[in-house]
Amino acid sequence: MDQDQNAPLREDVRLLGEELGTVLRGQAGDALFDTVETIRQVAVESRGHGEMPVGKLRELLDPLDDETLLEVARAFSQFLNLANIAEQRHRERLRRQHERFPGDPDTDRGLRQVLEELKRAEVEPARVRQVLSDLSVELVLTAHPTEVTRRTLIRKYDQMADLLTGLDRPDCTPEEAERLRRLLREQILSAWCTDEIRRERPTPVDEAKWGFATIEQSLWEAVPQGMREIENELALAGLEPLPADWVPIRFASWMGGDRDGNPNVTAKVTRQVLTLARWMAADLYLRDVENLLADLSMHRASDELLARTGDSQEPYRLILREVRDRLRNTRALMEARVNGASEPQGEVYTTSGELYQELSLIDRSLREVGLAAIADGQLKDTLRRLNGFGITLLKLDVRQESTRHAMVIDAITRFLDLGSYAEWGEKVKQKFLLAELESRRPLINGAFYRSEFCTDEVREVLDTCKVIAEQGPEGLGAYVISMARTSSDVLAVMLLQKIAGVQSPMRVVPLFETLDDLNNAFDTMSALLEIPFYRERVKGGQEVMIGYSDSAKDAGFLGAAWAQFRAQEALTGIFKEHGIPLTLFHGRGGSISRGGSPTRMALMSQPPGSVSGRIRVTEQGEMIRFKYGRPSVAAYNLEQYIAATLEATLLPPAEPRPEWRAEMDRLTQASVRAYREVVRDDPALVSYLRTVTPETELSRLALGSRPARRKPGGGVETLRAIPWVFAWTQMRLMLPAWLGTGAALETGLENAPDTLRAMSEQWPFFQTVVDMLEMVLAKSDPRVALWYEERLTDDAELQRLGVELRSRLARTVAALSELTGRESLLDNNPVMRWSIRVRDPYTDPLHLLQAELMARLRTREEDPVLESALMVTIAGIAAGMRNTG
Repeated sequence: MDQDQNAPLREDVRLLGEELGTVLRGQAGDALFDTVETIRQVAVESRGHGEMPVGKLRELLDPLDDETLLEVARAFSQFLNLANIAEQRHRERLRRQHERFPGDPDTDRGLRQVLEELKRAEVEPARVRQVLSDLSVELVLTAHPTEVTRRTLIRKYDQMADLLTGLDRPDCTPEEAERLRRLLREQILSAWCTDEIRRERPTPVDEAKWGFATIEQSLWEAVPQGMREIENELALAGLEPLPADWVPIRFASWMGGDRDGNPNVTAKVTRQVLTLARWMAADLYLRDVENLLADLSMHRASDELLARTGDSQEPYRLILREVRDRLRNTRALMEARVNGASEPQGEVYTTSGELYQELSLIDRSLREVGLAAIADGQLKDTLRRLNGFGITLLKLDVRQESTRHAMVIDAITRFLDLGSYAEWGEKVKQKFLLAELESRRPLINGAFYRSEFCTDEVREVLDTCKVIAEQGPEGLGAYVISMARTSSDVLAVMLLQKIAGVQSPMRVVPLFETLDDLNNAFDTMSALLEIPFYRERVKGGQEVMIGYSDSAKDAGFLGAAWAQFRAQEALTGIFKEHGIPLTLFHGRGGSISRGGSPTRMALMSQPPGSVSGRIRVTEQGEMIRFKYGRPSVAAYNLEQYIAATLEATLLPPAEPRPEWRAEMDRLTQASVRAYREVVRDDPALVSYLRTVTPETELSRLALGSRPARRKPGGGVETLRAIPWVFAWTQMRLMLPAWLGTGAALETGLENAPDTLRAMSEQWPFFQTVVDMLEMVLAKSDPRVALWYEERLTDDAELQRLGVELRSRLARTVAALSELTGRESLLDNNPVMRWSIRVRDPYTDPLHLLQAELMARLRTREEDPVLESALMVTIAGIAAGMRNTG
């Protein structure tokens, strides 16, 4: 795709900017418009000359009163949101470009290219079809404390994107274009007059509803749409058709189930979220069935179906009316449970199989009597939705920290006068847990729940397991154990489910997330696989979660990435040796320090053999909106996952060469050492973080339901990985994504430059490291970071650290430039480079405003106007930086 084809993106940005200017002038008057435009021009001109407009901007901003500062912040923040809409729309254009010109090197590699390459590699079509039929991609939607945009504004932004799509039509008349522009201006006006800041912190149930809304508004349409496009690609490649209802993509969620460090997620909340999900599923299927009722008026039917309906002129409608009534009953029952009302009577759907049985009977009949074209319409879409979403909409994971489970077992052993479980050695713990798992007698009875040992914390864990027992397997996914370190951590959760009477236990998934945990993952799982009882329990498959966030906070981006690679490699080997299928669950975020990267890049950088047709990945709030917020973009991203999983399975990257491994060991040693010199060993770092970044101010934003810290007070180790990344991103230092990596690259370039260049050119894992590092360095700006420092501290120690950090950043950029041979960052990605540069004149004033507002607020007890302005700058900068956390 040549550069001129990016002109529509620039045109959309210009158009949206013009319309925002019209709204500003009309709503706030010429004075505010002129102020904003003057500030913007100064920022544009200064950036154009390679200067930082600090002095000039301060001269413009200092005289403004508090109310005007707020409006200026809102104007720049709003533009950045509009720029994101233009980029989202352009992503849809690129998708169409990909469909029209699938061989174009500038479009993402889709399923057609993968199938063509498989053919060139002489992979048997039967083998391709087999892998596809068994393919499993599960996307796990999670809440995100840096998703700052309110749902009401997201809806307005989606409407703006639809209007831009209308303006793109080649047959759009001048009159239509004028009407669309008027409607666009109305939406921008509506957004301007809406408070962009969420004033109340969302509850876990609110977060879950946000996830349900994404399914209702986008994914419900995107799944069948995407599957039709994939079906067409498979037919084009000459592959034998897969079953009509084949859907290799499933959806799960952590919203309402992730209680690790979030006291707001309780057993009651989890039960409510599961019930709401079933309500939403029944409501969505009901809409589908209403549409089918309107369409399936024909009378020709199979003997099988007529045996059910008798001599009816509209046999399909007869069955669909029964289905409709049962779905209504299901929805009414779930609504009553949510509201605590008396439960209505009537037959309901409790499993997907019950609904599938009815719909597949209709499907078989239509095909048998020569009406396959009708069966391939809306009915096929509904069957695919049923396979993708089930009767529960998505599967809810439960996550809890390992010490909480040990605490419950300890309370039980002390109640039974067996001693303190917490004080036992690992072998004694294992022996006890296995004996109880294999025992037929109950371990505890009602007396335990009435005893002093059953504290509120103990009861909460046991109540969660009771919810699991109530629900059955369809609505539940994985029970994830964070900070899993030993075999007993896994066995303990299995025993707790047994105690609660769970008939179909949730699969227990250890999460290895710190550097030490990743390095010890092989030993932990090896010890479990030596236990015959455990081996028998997981013979159908084991899932292991790889944590990206905490490992990067612990060891830095490069050290964590190599530890993740080696852990996956080791785990893949041991489970292959035992003949047990392994699914690796990747806990990725949006930022590169939390595992964020494009889909194909992420999957092809995994160790060979580790994907093997199965992948599970977290998709987090802000990325859910960008990747799945609109049906066509969502369908494209679903195809990307299927294509990348197929490619990584059948055309995996080659094993890294021995010299590359040795070099990575040396690089990561240098990287971890340099990272920890600052993060762990420099006593000024925590104070710098809390003084120079808006880390403490983030608590003012009602972002997510989870506290920003695992424990009150404390240092970096107590801070959650997401706000740790978010705070550094706000002031453009981006420290978690590069710190330590520059020292590693310098070491490699000095000792083995040829090896390092070969790694960056030939090894997908290292290519991904280099590409993502370059992207984040392009977003960093040490001069912006210096603004914050100059305004917010005169402490000599903090200033000393600031100089050190900016020096390390400059050395990282220089080392990367030497490795890639490119003079400027992102010379190989002009679209990304333009995207960053077009935002700078709008983020610059927001950065300066934010530093000023932080300084003012820290000297005042309370100031609602300035607090609102500060929150607007945080939201605006997040919109400008995109992958913030």
